[in-house]
Amino acid sequence: MSSVTKSTSESQPVAASGRTEFLKARPLGLDSFRENVVVMARCSEVLRPERLRGSRKVELRFGDKTLLASTMIGDPALLQPDEIGLPQPLFRRLGVKAGDLVQVAPARPPASLATIRAKVDGLVLDDAAFVAVARDLADHRWSDMEVAAFLFACARFMTPEETLGLTRGMIAAGSRLDWGGKLVVDKHCIGGIPGNRTSLIVAPIVAAHGLTIPKTSSRAITSPAGTADTMEVLARVDLSEEEMRKVVETCGGCIVWGGRVNLSPADDVLISVERPLSIDTPEQMVASILSKKIAAGVGRLVLDLPIGPSAKLHDSQAAVRLRKLFEFVATNLGLEIEVVLTDGTQPIGRGIGPVLEARDVMAVLANTPGAPADLREKAIRLAARVLDADPDLPGGKAEARARELLQSGAARQTMDAIIEAQGPSPLSGALGSLEHEVVAEATGLVTAVDCLRIAGIARLAGAPTDPGAGIEILCRIGDVVRRGDPLYRIYGSEPSDFGFAVEAAGVDAGFGIAKP
Repeated sequence: MSSVTKSTSESQPVAASGRTEFLKARPLGLDSFRENVVVMARCSEVLRPERLRGSRKVELRFGDKTLLASTMIGDPALLQPDEIGLPQPLFRRLGVKAGDLVQVAPARPPASLATIRAKVDGLVLDDAAFVAVARDLADHRWSDMEVAAFLFACARFMTPEETLGLTRGMIAAGSRLDWGGKLVVDKHCIGGIPGNRTSLIVAPIVAAHGLTIPKTSSRAITSPAGTADTMEVLARVDLSEEEMRKVVETCGGCIVWGGRVNLSPADDVLISVERPLSIDTPEQMVASILSKKIAAGVGRLVLDLPIGPSAKLHDSQAAVRLRKLFEFVATNLGLEIEVVLTDGTQPIGRGIGPVLEARDVMAVLANTPGAPADLREKAIRLAARVLDADPDLPGGKAEARARELLQSGAARQTMDAIIEAQGPSPLSGALGSLEHEVVAEATGLVTAVDCLRIAGIARLAGAPTDPGAGIEILCRIGDVVRRGDPLYRIYGSEPSDFGFAVEAAGVDAGFGIAKP
């Protein structure tokens, strides 16, 4: 690669030969998702395709930004020899305008890629290695294939110290919010229990009490809906840091997607690859959750670990191991954490999928008769744990205070204020028009509900990509059903996805029924 110096009034990078190696940016109506991809002209003036043999990546420089990108070759009808085609994600990341001059050169692989081989060989990485990895992930210098290799290599073996190092690196690679010395609290769940949308009830209860709760959430990884996915049915969640601060100052809390605020951006890259591969290891989980919370300025965190035969944690022994890993990393990073072990034997509430879960949340906040009692009671218990952080609240009064704020309508008013402050939802909020009832094949007692199977069927139906897709649970463990009684309804919008879900439910509905 040519050496680069700065000259000319525009500070354009110049090759050693004295010729500036740049092409004109041309926006393309393409979405390459997370991947950085460029389209080069077959007869490019700067970089002929044959120079890319052995490495399909190029290095792009514009201003103070440097990014790596995979290349595709376009015919003359698409690009001129002095142009480079940039799909929309890369166009935004570089911050260019049409016609801007972008330096282009064959790329050297990031040095941080050596960590993949090191982990494959079973080596233990130090903090500096993880800082480099997180920085390059945040800068989109790794391809999805390289990210996947790193995830699988780390899934084989990571020490607690490595998990701490990864968390530190992920925090350092993004922004970190400062709330001016306020007591900042949060509540989070590791997921795995369909419908367990307690955060959307806890946050307004806590904010109504007067504590600061800037709730940032990731989108779903392996579940039919994450907190951000469900909140997006009610309001905008892709707020900037400035917008987020205004909401918190006005309402005492917010419920937003952490990716837009640039909190632990390396985590968003990892999640984008984890999601299709259904990877969710304990170490990655700890680094993901804690890096986001610490970057958001949280000082005290209540963490929900559900335990159940089809939950992420199958037994108390696994829960204790994970609890200790969370406590180890949090303590070393100065975060006060309380881990709560909860019942994860079956879904919480009735709705599974963004629209259905949002409906449950608002029913609880509005004290609607028939609102899911299990969702309400669990949210109250967890909110009480968060409220215990208030030094002015007498001991033993937290649960009563949480219940009072919910029943009086104060929590609903606060949620309405948060929704208004965050702005209108970009989604329609409508249920999918396709509907199918899954019925009991025998008369008997419901003895088990497979959370993993139910979540999988809801995802097949299209959730969370299709917010109106999902499942409405009609029976719970302990209910007596007759042959032909409905167990749950499947909703969807796309016939193909809906058909896959109905077919999967026909093979295994996910309900255990014992004959009387």
